[in-house]
Amino acid sequence: MKLPEELQFIANARSVQKTTAARMDGRVCVITGATSGVGREAAHWLARGGAHTVLVCRNAEKARAVQRELQQACGTRVDVIQADFARLAEVRRAAAALLAEYPRIDVLINNAGIHNTHRTLTEDGIETVFAVNHVASFLFTRLLLDRMLASAPARIIQVNSQGHRFGGLDLADLNWDRRRYRGLQAYGASKVAQLLTVWELADRLQGSGVTVNAVHPGEVKTNIGMNNDLLYRLYNRYFIRWFLKDVAISGNALYYAAAAPELAQTSGIFFNLTIPEKPAAHALNRELGKKVWEISEKLAGI
Repeated sequence: MKLPEELQFIANARSVQKTTAARMDGRVCVITGATSGVGREAAHWLARGGAHTVLVCRNAEKARAVQRELQQACGTRVDVIQADFARLAEVRRAAAALLAEYPRIDVLINNAGIHNTHRTLTEDGIETVFAVNHVASFLFTRLLLDRMLASAPARIIQVNSQGHRFGGLDLADLNWDRRRYRGLQAYGASKVAQLLTVWELADRLQGSGVTVNAVHPGEVKTNIGMNNDLLYRLYNRYFIRWFLKDVAISGNALYYAAAAPELAQTSGIFFNLTIPEKPAAHALNRELGKKVWEISEKLAGI
């Protein structure tokens, strides 16, 4: 029996996922947040596929370890750029370093993300989860966009989440000044904003040869949220993780989005792993999306 549309994500997660044998030789693939979990697994798939992989990571020491591991295992070129995406100045510095070093960028995977149980603000005055998960990737993409247009065909992949279904986006209270902070809703707000700007960017890129899509990487075992207090970490490690899948499925999904020839013209789609899926209704509000785009530009200083 077919599930109601709003529950179809359950069936999609259990479906046989698509794969591709396409190679990425000679392509420059930039991925953020690649020292663990989803990002690290995706970086492995890219390197095995022959891509020249550039890791943009907050922790330089961990990034160098992943770099050595990938180079030894795959024999491909892997570079590292250090940047903390909680600081927009560092996002700009990382983008400048990329533009100075690489004459082309074929794939950009915005994966860096965070989940907090308590409200904090960045030095830019933005709620931290919204800043890292949305504003930073929005700014990073915009700064690299001209280079990607010149490199077309090229692909932008936003690592999103079924967490967008939690809602939480209130344009009048993005920093949770007036509302009680709830970690899941704050996370959801960042992912809703990201999805809404994916649709806007896809419209702007029509006919350019550059595509943009969003991918939910599956309910998998990662370290997201492990920056929180001891109680949350224990709950995550000894309860939640029992219900999660191996992160390998995320690597396959992101590699498919980056490499599959059949997706060359596909843009403005939300994928549950490798299956196209309709997001929650509140993440499809195009009028709201136009407002989010404008606010995101202001927050990012564009």
